[in-house]
Amino acid sequence: MVKVGIIGIGFMGVTHFKALQQVKGARVTAISTRDPKKLNGDWRSIKGNFGDAGGQQDLAGIARYAEIDDLLADPNIDLVNICLPTHLHRAITIQALQTGKHVLVEKPIALTLKDADAMIAAATKAKRLLMVGQVLRFFPAFAEAHALVQSGKYGALRGAHLKRIISTPRWAADDHFEDISKSGGPALDLHIHDTDFVHYVAGVPQRVQSTGVVAKNGAITYLQTQYLYAGGGPCITCQSGAIATPSLMFEHGYDIYLEKATLQYNNLFTGDDIWLYPEKGQKRVLRPRRKEAFVAQLQHATECVAANRESDIIAAPLARQALAVCLQEQKSVLTGKAVNIKS
Repeated sequence: MVKVGIIGIGFMGVTHFKALQQVKGARVTAISTRDPKKLNGDWRSIKGNFGDAGGQQDLAGIARYAEIDDLLADPNIDLVNICLPTHLHRAITIQALQTGKHVLVEKPIALTLKDADAMIAAATKAKRLLMVGQVLRFFPAFAEAHALVQSGKYGALRGAHLKRIISTPRWAADDHFEDISKSGGPALDLHIHDTDFVHYVAGVPQRVQSTGVVAKNGAITYLQTQYLYAGGGPCITCQSGAIATPSLMFEHGYDIYLEKATLQYNNLFTGDDIWLYPEKGQKRVLRPRRKEAFVAQLQHATECVAANRESDIIAAPLARQALAVCLQEQKSVLTGKAVNIKS
């Protein structure tokens, strides 16, 4: 049994806590939060742009710590699940690794490549696993699309367009999303999902060309990117940002163009289904039979810890590469030029 300690009981911490109840071979043994109400299981104030509110939780049998140091000192934890704002990821991740714990940290891995590299180096030194919650890889419609592309059943990938749009988060008074020194802003915290998925289906591009909307505080609140590949590689674009009006809380999806089929998915229009348009015949509706994304991600992380095996899906170096490309996309927005991606 993999024993899990969750640090940070906000929207994502609650999401992970609930998902872990459905994960085979894992059990939450501890949580850490400085909020006395949350320590007592009153999570009714916690909400986000999808899913249910936190509700009232029975925490009987779960150790509860107001201080992170106390959770990290708990010997009854194998995997530390860090659900804190991004600017805290480096320090807490390294501290957790140094105590001999494996770590799953929420995305983005960090705000800078220097921080990401320090975290990866700490994991190597400690001989512990460091995984990053790039959960889009596990969303049923995206996992199914990846599988179809990789199978070659419908030929090579020719092009794709991805979309991820939200309204500015207003669900928590202490939300850090708009503070770019803590979150990196929408161009990192939100958009990194799609940049990472582009890498998952098509590999890392040679260059990026991006345009965007820059707010007064310097945050890039919306951007459009072309991912440029050499040698006639696929033509891939993405639009992402916190630019929608409040009545549109969350939209994501894709159009994927294969040689012998087109795939369409949009949570607002296709629901949980994928629309597949084959080269011959009529449109088909695909209903991926896969676990809920956070359950699937945490199941995978649990199995990696149990086997002491590096993940091939959410290992830290993969998240580091997505961060590197996102930072270059921001540079492209600010300079108005295409930017090369360094290896």
